[in-house]
Amino acid sequence: MKIYISSDMEGTAGVVDWNQCVAGNADYPYYRGLLQNEINASIEGAMAAGATEFLLNDSHSAMQNLYPDRLAGNARYLSGKHKPLYMMQGLDSSYDAIFFISYHGSMSSESSVLSHTYNPRAISEIKINGHIASEAGLNCLVAQHYGVPVVLVSGDETTEIETQVWSPDVRAAVVKKSVSRFAADNMHPTEACELIKAKAEEAIKSLASFKAPKIELPATIEITFHNGDFAEQATWIPGTVRTGAKTVSLTDNDGLNLFRRFIATVYLSRTIVE
Repeated sequence: MKIYISSDMEGTAGVVDWNQCVAGNADYPYYRGLLQNEINASIEGAMAAGATEFLLNDSHSAMQNLYPDRLAGNARYLSGKHKPLYMMQGLDSSYDAIFFISYHGSMSSESSVLSHTYNPRAISEIKINGHIASEAGLNCLVAQHYGVPVVLVSGDETTEIETQVWSPDVRAAVVKKSVSRFAADNMHPTEACELIKAKAEEAIKSLASFKAPKIELPATIEITFHNGDFAEQATWIPGTVRTGAKTVSLTDNDGLNLFRRFIATVYLSRTIVE
């Protein structure tokens, strides 16, 4: 049984500030260790339920946050930047289940710790077919394309709610309760890992009851940027339509192609320095 894991970092119990999850800062080494423990807890839970093979796609910041030799389950480690499918690189139809570990709420959410949607410096809101979409929701386009269910997500309560929009049966390990965008009531790291492990085991034992996300196609992604420069730049990608001063839309019959076009937009938006 093969498990695909996409890991972020903002959803880790204890993380509430960018300084804690950006390499080069004094606190970063400690908090990357907490992230590693939560990822390992998800792997250990899945192994207890019979999973045998794991791919961990490091999807946070520079995407090289973990210690490969400390990954549980002899997990393969997909690391490094400039991945064509970004947070979902490496997924294909051979996988049985997907875990989203240490995810966070969308930029549109009211009080999710360190909330953003792919590029916090450029993007203020994203919708899929008219519904607010978090990173988990956007990533479900790839999960749907390959027919693989999203069975576990960890983070705060907003992360759970926003993931359920696209994967209603997902098991959630809520390891923190957000107070504001920069404050949270966090579980003790040991208890957080115990919860993630238990939820992972539960999800894999119930795998037969899960279905892949179902997003109606053709699908439309609407992006609202912080300013019009980003919107104008986005139209440089063929097929992107400017719909307002700060908004664009992308529509496609193919969910994977739509996601790839969105990722190209994200990469392009990083070239503007405010």
